[in-house]
Order: sequence, then structure tokens, then C-alpha cells
Amino acid sequence: MNARVNRRGSAQERLAESLARIADPASEGARACVSVYERSARAEAVAADERNRLGLSLGPLDGVIVSIKDLFDVAGDITRAGSAVVQAEGKPAPRDAEVVRRLRAGGAIVVAKTNMSELAFSGVGTNPHLGTPGNPLDRSLVPGGSSSGAAVAVADGFCEVAIGTDTGGSVRIPAALCGLTGFKPSRAAVPTDGAFPLSETLDAIGPIARSVAECAAAYDVLSGTSRDIDALEPEGLRLGIVTGLPFRDIAPEVEAGFASAIAALSSAGMRIVSLDLPEIEEMRLLNARTGGLVAAEAYSVHQGRAARFADMDPNIAARIEKGAAVSAATYIELLRERRRLIASFERHWERFDVLAMPTVPITAPTIAEVADPARFADRNLLLLRNTAIGNFFDWPAISLPISHAGTVCGISIMARPDADRRLLAVATGVEAALAGTGMLYKTGDWK
Repeated sequence: MNARVNRRGSAQERLAESLARIADPASEGARACVSVYERSARAEAVAADERNRLGLSLGPLDGVIVSIKDLFDVAGDITRAGSAVVQAEGKPAPRDAEVVRRLRAGGAIVVAKTNMSELAFSGVGTNPHLGTPGNPLDRSLVPGGSSSGAAVAVADGFCEVAIGTDTGGSVRIPAALCGLTGFKPSRAAVPTDGAFPLSETLDAIGPIARSVAECAAAYDVLSGTSRDIDALEPEGLRLGIVTGLPFRDIAPEVEAGFASAIAALSSAGMRIVSLDLPEIEEMRLLNARTGGLVAAEAYSVHQGRAARFADMDPNIAARIEKGAAVSAATYIELLRERRRLIASFERHWERFDVLAMPTVPITAPTIAEVADPARFADRNLLLLRNTAIGNFFDWPAISLPISHAGTVCGISIMARPDADRRLLAVATGVEAALAGTGMLYKTGDWK
């Protein structure tokens, strides 16, 4: 597979359409795109069209309209990370984040910054300061987070590829809830310099798009690598189904959709293996006992803002404050036990080629439903539960959108650490197999 994003029409024409959609008062543009870079984007589109006229290319995203999450530095802008508190105390960034620099160097047209859960610390996607963009499948539903605006921007045609971050599922959750493809690379594959941190240990950067090929093109640019990815056909590949935790409290319609997708992949020749993996339950017990890495590291980032926690989304502030209870000894234990469990899990990779589980065990709750703090906490835990497993074990993971009996949800495919390109190759074959059965969900063609 040649990892390249192909579009109809000139960059300037497509950008004009994107900007018009963002500006449309009837659209989600104002809630999804919280900063719009019209002037610089138009200049980048002119340059991209001129390169195309001359037969030149800067890479697979040259001339592609891209959005970036509201936590990436842009030179001259205050990086607010979805937070009024951070915005009020911030100073203009002296330079672009490294991923933004790579996007621009690769010819991408950076059109906007997209909305997010405050400080990236929620899988729900609501934001009381900047507004909550409605899910493109049903505007009364949450879009998922924390890269909420990123998913809405792709689905609604505000951009062609969106760049988000994923600490516990923040790329894959909104992709699954909004009917898109979301890819979380291995932690070290993409540099996080200039990205506002949540968890130094777990933060990863990845794309949301409409296809595996588009995610692969973005991965090339973000990771600074460039190699064609040949699709791996499903036939003969061993697909491990993670039993236990990922299926607890699962919505029946999501379980049925996942089962149908697995049946389709079995018919395509994949060898299905159900697996009881004790390290996953050990991970759950470790996090339950200690409070987990993300809360501890988030508190270390924000403890100096404790006096302003009351000005933050109370759902987010409550999660950060829990990190104060994690002692230094417990934090060191967490890091040590994580290393042990990752090493212990290596023995299982001899039994399968890739793993699969439902991306999230539920469908998107309504925005009104999660206005209740108790309901928010419950839904947030369920939305993050499955995807966070991949972050803990540092598996590259991709969520593909499936549709079954009127329900849109995600199937997550994961590979061993650092096997990012192999995962994209497998996902290309899986995507084709699901498309062949009619199960692959495709958003409306706005291009």
C-alpha cells in the first residue's frame, strides 16, 4: 500500500470548502475548531498547488488539509489545552510543536486547532469552556474524547486528517464513537515535544481519518519515516480475542457487532484464538489499588494550579486531585510493575499475530446524560477501559469503524510494541475484508 492521501480538486478549492464548512453557523465548526488559521492555510494551499503543478511533492500529506489538537504548540499562540485556566496563565509558544513542524515540512495545510476535553483527561469529550461538538452520527451524543473536535472535524469535512493525542484512548475512542479510523502508534514512535502533557509515560500522538491508508500516510510524516506498507491478507493470520475484562458490562449491540466482525474475519481466513491473558487482570488490580499512572503524572503537571482547580471542569479537577494521594513509593512501584507486566506479556505473542477487542464496550452516551457527575464518572471509566490496556502495554492499536444492525462501533486491532507498520499492514487487510462484507462503516462522502 502506498501511504498517500489522494484528493479530488486543487488544495485551494478543497481548503475553501473546508473553511466554508467551519464558518457555517449551522455546523459544528465553532465548537469543533477553536482556532482557525485561515491566512496561513491559504498560503500553504497556494504553495501546495504550485508544487503539484511542477510535479513536486514533499510527502504523503502534501496538500492535505490537516487539523491539530488544541494542545499542540503553534508559534505565537497560547497553548490552552482546552482549559480557560491554562489559557489565562499562558504565554505565546516560541515555536511549533515538533509534530506541527513535521506536518508543515511535509506540505500539510494546517487549517485549525480542534476542541478537546480539558487537559486531555477524559474519554467523554465534553468541554464546559469551549462547548461540546455534537457527534456526527447524532448531535445529541458526545463525540468521545479527549480528541473530540478532531473526530468531528474529519467527519464533518472541516479537515481531511486530524492529529490528536492518546494517553488512554483519546484517539481511538472518538474514532469509534464517530464512525472513523483512529491509530495510536507505539509511545516512542512520534515525538511529544511541544505537546501539552498529561502523562509523560503514556502520552502518544496519532491520527484520526477515514481509512487506514490515510492514517498510514499521517504516521509516515509524524514518525519521520517513509516506507510503503504492503497489505497483509487476513488468510492464515492468527487473531487473538482478549476475553474477560474487555467484555464486562458490554452493551449487547456492541457485543453483537464485534461478534459479527470476528465472524467475517474468520470467513476471510483468519484463525481466531480466544485468550485468557492474566497480565491484563493484573494490570486492572494494580491500577485499582494504586490509582494508576495517569492520575499521578497529571497531578505532577498541575499541582501548581491547585488553587485554580475550582475554575476547571469539575469532572477533570476531581480526577487530577486523586493523583495527590499517590506516594512516591507507589509511583515507583507502578513503573516497576508496568515493566514487569510488559515483559511477562511477551511470552503470549508466540500464540497470535495480532489482538482484537471492542474499542469501547458501549455506544456514545448523550450530552445531557453525562451532565450528571456520577453518570459522567461511570461512562468515562467504561469508555476508557478497553483502550487504556493498549497504552499500559505500549501496543500500537488501531480502531476500525463497523456497522451492524444500525449500531456503529469500533473494532480495535493491536500488535506487539514497536510493530506499528506491521499493524498497519494487517489493518489494511482487515479493512478490506470488512468492506467486502458491508460491515465497514463509511462516513458520508463530502469531498
